[in-house]
Amino acid sequence: MAESSVLTLRLDAKLKRQLERLSKAMDRSRSFVAAEAIREYLALNEWQIEEIKKGVAEADRGEFASGKDVERTLNKWTRRAD
Repeated sequence: MAESSVLTLRLDAKLKRQLERLSKAMDRSRSFVAAEAIREYLALNEWQIEEIKKGVAEADRGEFASGKDVERTLNKWTRRAD
């Protein structure tokens, strides 16, 4: 098992009740559910930041879609209202 350490944080009453309900429903401790939520949050945000950095690097290199490319993509993924 990975080494763990204690983290103390303040939650508003509503969020704490939600955490308690979810942990009971999952038959897990509040600590487990909170740690899992933090893991997922960090993974998502690290991914987003990395993708943003890649996009900025592409833009810095001048790698942009042409106007026609953008129009083709929009036409492909949108429906016209009749």
